Amino acid sequence: MIKASLGNKEILNLPKTAFLCSRQVPASVVLKCYDWAIAEREAGNCVISGFHSPLEKDVLHYLLKGTQPIIIALARGLKIRVEAELKKPLDQGRLLIITPFEDSVKRVTIATAAIRNRMMIEIADKVVVGYASPGGQLEQLLANYPDLDMLRLKL
Repeated sequence: MIKASLGNKEILNLPKTAFLCSRQVPASVVLKCYDWAIAEREAGNCVISGFHSPLEKDVLHYLLKGTQPIIIALARGLKIRVEAELKKPLDQGRLLIITPFEDSVKRVTIATAAIRNRMMIEIADKVVVGYASPGGQLEQLLANYPDLDMLRLKL
């Protein structure tokens, strides 16, 4: 399922929590997601996410301030250039970037994001949903996993 990776592959052997969140979120969700990210960081828990939406990018910002392992799951081919804020965690061996796509996939689409999200759900030990828009793509995807160990952050 993982076609390419960059970083410490041993992180895949750790217990992992996938963080999923719709692109559009109510304001009441934002602080709850930040608080969750800080708690995960302080507990040293490994979090896997796409870190693609603005809220997910904020969650990554909070996680990068810690020392716990992080997995970034891309909805396209592997990065050619790694962002400056990711270089130190990569060098420290606490970051892994993975993708289920060949390098020829250059753009994120609804379809590639769904494939990426399924990969994260399938390799995670548990899933935390910051917010799933009613009837949205994420809500539809989660309906395919009725036995999922899932926590939905409360509004």
